[in-house]
Amino acid sequence: MNNNRSIVHMDLDTFFVSCERRKDSRLNDKPILIGGTSDRGVVASCSYEARTFGVHSAMPMRMAKQLCPEAIVLRGNSGLYSEFSNEVTDVIKESVPLYEKTSIDEFYLDLTGMDKFFGCHKLASELRQRIIKETGLPISFGLSLNKTVSKIATGEAKPNNEIRIISGTEKPFLAPLSVKKIPMVGNVTYKALCDLGVKRIKTVQDMPMELMHKVLGKNGLSIWKKANGIDNSPVIQYHERKSISTERTFGQDTTDMHKLKGLVIAMAENLAFQLRRGHKLTACVTFKIRYSDFQTYTQQQRIPYSAMDHNIIPVVLGLFKKLYNRRLLVRLIGVKFSHLVEGGHQVNLFEDNEMHLNLANAMDKMRKRYGDRVVMSAAGMEAKTISRWNPFNGEPPPLLANRHQ
Repeated sequence: MNNNRSIVHMDLDTFFVSCERRKDSRLNDKPILIGGTSDRGVVASCSYEARTFGVHSAMPMRMAKQLCPEAIVLRGNSGLYSEFSNEVTDVIKESVPLYEKTSIDEFYLDLTGMDKFFGCHKLASELRQRIIKETGLPISFGLSLNKTVSKIATGEAKPNNEIRIISGTEKPFLAPLSVKKIPMVGNVTYKALCDLGVKRIKTVQDMPMELMHKVLGKNGLSIWKKANGIDNSPVIQYHERKSISTERTFGQDTTDMHKLKGLVIAMAENLAFQLRRGHKLTACVTFKIRYSDFQTYTQQQRIPYSAMDHNIIPVVLGLFKKLYNRRLLVRLIGVKFSHLVEGGHQVNLFEDNEMHLNLANAMDKMRKRYGDRVVMSAAGMEAKTISRWNPFNGEPPPLLANRHQ
């Protein structure tokens, strides 16, 4: 492992909440919940004031409101959050030679070699202060020799602070922390580790690497390396989006075939438009369904590269018909396009016709000018989008959902 690297992980604190507070200062110091506003929605983000009541992200909104009844519940605004995220990105872009944006509120910076000119910690600290000053958003960072240790350090620095882990002190820093702090350790893996009596990172550090591999396979090897502060993964300047998806959780479980089919068509149609707008093609279509008993099923199908409605919608409907066979109430459906590549639609001499191509072109022009749901298939008219942003320009993906006006 290269001990001369200087990697910074920066994370905007309670980003969605901070954006809402920047827009409306009356929300300062108050418990805030952002996410689905119905009882069946989930918490996308919450303020630290709400967290003191036991609320956390991904919690059902109904439970969050029970724990913190005085909380202010907001639907969220993906366009607003993207604008603020781009403000932060612009500041970082001007200040460092190499950065990677891994999400709307998270960045890695490679400052290796910059200590010869400025001092890496000083540069990162000054950059953090500049972001706070110019954007009004709180941000924390961790500085170490690799991505894993820096990301964990950022979590320990929050809220609105910074931590530097000096080279050679990675293992002592990590040792007392919960294994759940290790990136890629989710609830299932955490439970498996707890069943083995492993709750602290120090226990993993003291375990033979072979034992972790025997118990958890390849995943166990990765966890052991991360627990010992070993991570050679580079900061990647450009990351091309490999998939695009949307899903809907219904306000009430349903078996209304007309409603389900219409929403499936609307989802596929909207995602296909996003592909064409981003000059992308998909080669794999996935459909997802979750029933009222929370059993979830997915099925995918490879297709020739395409971004055209008349090629994609029949495939999505076919997958829907295959998976919808339990005759139970449906709780959630979703559509995903993956294996994306750059390119435009290649005309198929046997299957395409001029009407399909001209229709798609005319509809896309109207959508780009007036909004992505201004023109649509009649079957999908009930679905509404909450985003007109291009997911291939660093913006959030389109979301079609039960957004009651």
